[in-house]
Parts: sequence; C-alpha cells; structure tokens
Amino acid sequence: MRVTAALLQNTAKMIDKYALYVPKEGVFPQKFKVASIASGVKKNNALDLGIIVNTNKSHLSSAAAVFTTNKFKAAPVLTSKQVLEATRGKGINAIVVNSGCANSVTGDIGLADANEMISLVNNHMGGTPNSTLVMSTGVIGQRLQMNKITDGINTMFNENRFNNDFQSWLNIAKSICTTDTFPKLVTSKFTLPDGKEYTLTGMAKGAGMICPNMATLLGYIVTDLPIESKALQKMLKYATDRSFNCISVDGDMSTNDTICMIANGAVDTEEITEQSDAYQKVQEQVTGFAQKLAQLVVRDGEGSTKFVTVNVRNSLTFKDAKIIAESISNSMLVKTALYGQDANWGRILCAIGYAKLDNLKSLDENKINVSFVATDNSKPRELKLVVNGVPQLDIDEARASELLALNDLEILVDLGTGTESAQFWTCDLSHEYVTINGDYRT
Repeated sequence: MRVTAALLQNTAKMIDKYALYVPKEGVFPQKFKVASIASGVKKNNALDLGIIVNTNKSHLSSAAAVFTTNKFKAAPVLTSKQVLEATRGKGINAIVVNSGCANSVTGDIGLADANEMISLVNNHMGGTPNSTLVMSTGVIGQRLQMNKITDGINTMFNENRFNNDFQSWLNIAKSICTTDTFPKLVTSKFTLPDGKEYTLTGMAKGAGMICPNMATLLGYIVTDLPIESKALQKMLKYATDRSFNCISVDGDMSTNDTICMIANGAVDTEEITEQSDAYQKVQEQVTGFAQKLAQLVVRDGEGSTKFVTVNVRNSLTFKDAKIIAESISNSMLVKTALYGQDANWGRILCAIGYAKLDNLKSLDENKINVSFVATDNSKPRELKLVVNGVPQLDIDEARASELLALNDLEILVDLGTGTESAQFWTCDLSHEYVTINGDYRT
C-alpha cells in the first residue's frame, strides 16, 4: 500500500486517540466473565466475536435494552427483542456479539442464524432457553459465516477462555469494533446511600452512521447491583435518551443499533425497584456513566477533528431543547463550518429555525442568545454571537479563530423562554469522512 502524508497523519490521530481515551486499568463487576476470539469473519486475524456471561447462578439476572427505530431492523435486533419479551427481562445471563457482518436485511436465513448463535450459547450455559441476547455489526446485506461463528463460540467455551481481568474486557471491546479507531471501555465504582459499593462496566462501538435513534452503535452496560427488570428498563431508557440518543456524527441511522444493560445482583443489597429510595440516585449514576460512554463514540467520529458540545438552555420544555440541540448537531453546514474554523453563526441560527418542533412556544427571536464557549479555561470564556436576537457586528474574529482551533468546542444557545435544558454531542465533518465511507466495503 502506498504510504501518503494523509495516511501517516490519520495513523498519528489514531495513536493519539488510543492514548487519550483507552484506559490502562479498570474495575469490573462481580460474577461477570468475558471472552473474545478472532473467528475469521474479519480479515487480518482481528478479534470479531465476543461473549459476556453472568456466573452468579444464585440470582436471576435482569436485562433491558433500547433498540434502533429504523424500519429495517436487523435479525439480531428482532431476535433479541423476542427473547426480552418472552422473559420480561428476567434470567438473561449472556450476550453474544460479532463484528464484520451485520446480519441485516438477510430474511429468514438471518433470523435462523441469529437464533442458532443464541441456542449454541444457551447450550453451553446449561441449556436454559431464552437466556442469551445476540447482536451483530458490520456490512449490511451479507449472510453470517456461521461455520466460523459456531467454531468460535465452541472454542471459547470448550477452552474456558472466560475471565474478569482488564485485558479480557479490553479485548471484547476490541472485538465489536468496525471503523472505530479505538476500543471504548469505561469502568467505575459507585456507592449507594446505604454505603454498599457497586460497579458499572460499559463498552460501545461506533464511529459512523451515528444519529439518534441511535446509530450504527452497540453499547453494553453491566452491573453487579440487583435491579428489578421493569425498573432497569425504565432506567436504561431514561439514560439512553440523555446519552446515546444525544449524539450525532453524520445524521445517519443504522439497522442494528442496540443498547443493552444486565444487572446480575452479585452485590448483597436490597433489589432496586422504582419505589426504592436509591432508585433516583442509581438512575443518575447510570445516566452519567452512559454519557461518558456515548461521548467516546463522538470522539471517534469518522474523519472528525473536533468534539463539539451543543448546550441548549432555558427552553420551555426538555423535548424542545433536545430537538433544537439535535438540529444544530446534525447540520452538515454547521459541521463543515466548524471543520473549516469558520465562525458562521448564521448556520447555527438557521438550524434552530428549521428544528422540527411541535410548536414555536420555546422560540422567541427577541430572546435568543448564541455563543461560542471556551473549553480551555482561556478568557474571555464566552464569545457572544447573537444577543437577544441581535447579531453582534463587532465579533472578535481573532478570538473566534482561537476557539474554533480547539479540539473541544462548545456552542451555547440560550432560548430565554423557560428553564429546561438539553445537551447534544457531535463532531465536525471533514474530507476524510468521505474517504472512509467511499470505500467501506472494499
């Protein structure tokens, strides 16, 4: 392969991202083990198949998931939804996931393949039906190479490759990657009001086709807390609406998107229900955790050079604030202006104006304020572009250039019509995005 300056520059960016965002150690929940393998579906002996298992057999784990809203849902999405509906989220003890092939738009054959993956893991786990979820990511419209998938699953179980150490978790995070430049793994310990500690571990994949709801995105969160399945579903939906459904790379939505959470109850404490005193606290912690994981997806946006936070404040409703933040984040003109370091606030105002609101009660052209905000502690922190609906004609272009040259940017929109707020995370759009996606299959 011919080595070009652009290739060398991109390699350097990948190394930088790996050093910045990939942890070197972590903490992991009790009674979970993971394994991964290079099954041969992906080229160059890359990891492409992973399994998460719950070994806390004394407790029936609970599971919840949020799936893509794309009309063409992939076979693993349809199959996992059926499992969760049949079990009401109870007794799910494993997740099997492959990369390299999405098993999407594959008809009855694809459904049969997804069910075969589930059955094989179920059998290795003791034969309990409906105890495994399946996810896939990669190229759409191709059938899974099931001989390689089944060999890989059998090898992981027969050779007992499952562990709960840092390298095993990092490897399974690598196994779900497609165009990602780095594996996305987050781990944290939290404390309940009663003093009991619990752990959250999460991993995700995604770099392109990222736009709510949700993206070409797979995400998994596991915890050793006991959480009732109905409460877990509500908690995960709340967290997803404020994390994975608040990110955008390119405005595209995939057929396979899934965010899944399993709680195995290995921590000896009272089960969390919607009525528990600790419910709100845990929900806040899970939401903040999910936001960290979702932001890594944006930081790895295909061809991106900037991570952008869009803050919309003082809206009449949270829904309106979120819709406006999304409209700005999805604007190709805003994203290209940010890449070109062009302080073109007119594009931001335009995106606000065409946001798909149910009504215009949150918008008052005489109250709206738009600013760029410094993320590096430099002064002045806020550069006002529009004040109470009036464009600022004396914008400090030199200061604007300084802010737009930063790797992390913030756009602040104050609607001045209420008290609700929302955040979205997006990135710029560069020439490299076209290069990556112009030859994705080849």
